[in-house]
Amino acid sequence: MSDTEATATAPTNAPGAKNVVHAGLGMFGWAYRVELLLFLCAFCLFAAFSSQRFLRQSAAPHFVYQAKAWLDGRADIDPQVLPNIEDWACVREVNGVKSRCEGALRPGDRWYSSFPWFPAVVMLPFVLVNGYQLNDTSFGVIIAALALALFYALLRLLSELESSRRSPRENAALAALLGFGTLFFYAAIRGEVWFSAEVMGVALTALYLRNAVGARRPELAGLFWSMAVLTRTPLFFTGIFFALEVLVPTRGKRAEEWSAFLKAPKEKLRVLGRFALGAAPLGLLAVAYNQARFGSLTEFGHRFLYNNRVNVDIDTWGLFHPHYLTRNLDAAFLKLPLFHGEPLTLSYDAWGLSLFLTLPLLALAVVPAATPRRAWTALAAMGGVLLVSALFPALPPPAGEPPIGWRAPAAWLVLALALGTLVHFAREWVKAPDAPRLAFPLLITLACCMVPGLLYQNTGYAQFGFRFSIDYTPYVVLLVALSGWGLKKPVPLALAALSLVVNFWGAVAFRGYTELVRRWN
Repeated sequence: MSDTEATATAPTNAPGAKNVVHAGLGMFGWAYRVELLLFLCAFCLFAAFSSQRFLRQSAAPHFVYQAKAWLDGRADIDPQVLPNIEDWACVREVNGVKSRCEGALRPGDRWYSSFPWFPAVVMLPFVLVNGYQLNDTSFGVIIAALALALFYALLRLLSELESSRRSPRENAALAALLGFGTLFFYAAIRGEVWFSAEVMGVALTALYLRNAVGARRPELAGLFWSMAVLTRTPLFFTGIFFALEVLVPTRGKRAEEWSAFLKAPKEKLRVLGRFALGAAPLGLLAVAYNQARFGSLTEFGHRFLYNNRVNVDIDTWGLFHPHYLTRNLDAAFLKLPLFHGEPLTLSYDAWGLSLFLTLPLLALAVVPAATPRRAWTALAAMGGVLLVSALFPALPPPAGEPPIGWRAPAAWLVLALALGTLVHFAREWVKAPDAPRLAFPLLITLACCMVPGLLYQNTGYAQFGFRFSIDYTPYVVLLVALSGWGLKKPVPLALAALSLVVNFWGAVAFRGYTELVRRWN
């Protein structure tokens, strides 16, 4: 073809290519119009509630500094640029052994972010452009809005493939309830390393579940699961969902399927192997990175936190121990708002606020609409916990112990009865002949993600509510979607209203590390 012919034909082809692109974008926009609208609305609301925080980097931008260190070709963070020493790991090598920095700092001490590092990977291209100045708060707002859009896409998938039977409007309402009627709300608008990870964990959970339902895409499920785990370590336990979808997927035939697997495991092990193959690249990188920094394949760094209030507990009991159970149960279920007189004011307790107030949808996550009396019983049990917590307030702690986890025996007894009631109702739902297929794996995953956190050395202080519950909140909302409760019925409507009011209060009232450092009122 001559140059003249090429010149003549190029203009006629270019408009056609542009039209194809425009048509493709139009089709995408129409197909995902609800997701796009939900993203835009959520972004605007989160940005508005973020207020002055939206315009500035938070006071705990650990992921930004980790990403910049990688771009500078180093695993540790230059101590000359650290914004503070709050929740940073400091490693000192003594006689070839890596140990926590104690006493006066030394020139050879190395500083690391001990938090799971995948959020820093996501930030890399933005840190490449903005450097240390990347605003982690506005970045977190974008991720939070994206998380709600992804969660809606997951709900839509369940409507198409499973038995949620929710309309697009109901799915959008449930996604909005996750965003603004749970502790996700106050976490989404803050930035800060502790909350940014929680928010990104929800987005990655939605992507993981979208590929794990029905074991549809094992490699992608494994990949997104590994991303989630390297964002929030407790999400490691959500891997049970994919395993159950592979091994015992059929309601009413799970015992037979398990027996068949034990007799002929090859086919299902192959699917689990594909999941492991997807998770392996990041998993292997993580253990190698742990070894290089802290001298152990499984150590992610919290044992090396510098001058931290949790060090005594970690040295005495380790990161996980039954010793921590009562304080976590207190923070998760027994803590109430604080009332003050002269003048009469209401405030939150920085140790936590009961999930029965911040996440009352728990009642509908274990009781289907077909058994409304059980719902009232569950609500009565949850209300009884709140009542007994008010009647038997916290006891003074022994010397040297934190002021949490010390309650009268009556409070623990009522809490045990209430939790036992919820577990019983969940079991009864799963055994019902009309139970949704996914109720069983979702409930098992919820329990597996929730229980280990109750044995963890940290309650999440300082917080508005028990922030570690954000890890499993998506599973609670998914169970509500499958429970069959009409969202306009009085009970769901009242619980949704309570959720929105309480978490609105958390979004506007909570003052955390950034406000403390900058003395914002």
